[in-house]
Amino acid sequence: MRLATYNVEWFNSLFADDGSLYNDGNWSSRRDVTRAAQTDALGHVFRTLDADAVMVIEAPDIADGRDGRVALERFARHFNLRTRAALSGFTNQTQQEIILLYDPDTLTALHDPAGSDAPDDVPRFDGAFRLDIDIDAQEDAIVWSKPPLEVMLETVGGSTFRMIGVHAKSKAPHGARGDAEVMRISISNRRKQLAQCVWLRERVERYLHAKTPLIVLGDFNDGPGLDEYEKLFGRSGVEIVLGHQAPPDMQLHDPHAAAALSQRIGAPYATSRFYVRHQKRYLNALLDYVMTSADLTAKRPDWRIWHPFDDPTCWKDETLRNALLTASDHFPVTLDIAL
Repeated sequence: MRLATYNVEWFNSLFADDGSLYNDGNWSSRRDVTRAAQTDALGHVFRTLDADAVMVIEAPDIADGRDGRVALERFARHFNLRTRAALSGFTNQTQQEIILLYDPDTLTALHDPAGSDAPDDVPRFDGAFRLDIDIDAQEDAIVWSKPPLEVMLETVGGSTFRMIGVHAKSKAPHGARGDAEVMRISISNRRKQLAQCVWLRERVERYLHAKTPLIVLGDFNDGPGLDEYEKLFGRSGVEIVLGHQAPPDMQLHDPHAAAALSQRIGAPYATSRFYVRHQKRYLNALLDYVMTSADLTAKRPDWRIWHPFDDPTCWKDETLRNALLTASDHFPVTLDIAL
């Protein structure tokens, strides 16, 4: 079985309100890419992935008469994809949903959020989490701008497992003016991102204690050694969610994160590629992960980052290479596993 996470930049801009594809020569929201070119590139990437389920990060909007599930299902029909059923969870106000696109012939999927407001429980992801994030001895109310998608899945063979799709807080200092404001906003955003990861880790621990097979996947906007502010807080959000220093049966595993943890200067892998305008160059970063619980890790799954320059197969396939570069500023990460 192949499971994937894929952050698609400005996917929402490719669809009209009724969910139909624009698929025309007008510019998409991606730099120097038409809507037709991005649509065609995405269709090629999704077809080539041939996954049983794709956790789509920055999926089309569900609000104001728009339904990203309808849009993705119409997209799947347009390209004759077997991942043709769409499942969403708690919606948000950012025009960037988290939606699972899956093959109903191989999987059944149910949005199954856990948590409550009980004192001994972890809040649901559409609620608020209390944590002192600015060291003022007062708890702050942490919320998700994009609540994680908790899914219960069952294979046609009867195996069950859970997935949590994640799009954590961006640490970028958007709107900052001057170095001082860049630092202030960057630190504030990192505090919020780390708090979200603490909340997520508490949910993960509940599943691990219950011996529930678990996959946590998505865009964490973070990684070991990714920026200079990590030293200020001691560890990255990814390390928190992995349970890096927990007992082995309470850890999650992602080999790309593990490699980054062992080589803190310069991540050996990358899942995204951004153009830095003022530097006139591209920046590669490891932001997207597929983390597995110990019982699933023991099945010896195969992870793959579909990076057009780093993966030899993607590089040799010129059509796929160009499609990956045109489709998004992130690249898919897949997990092949026997379930």
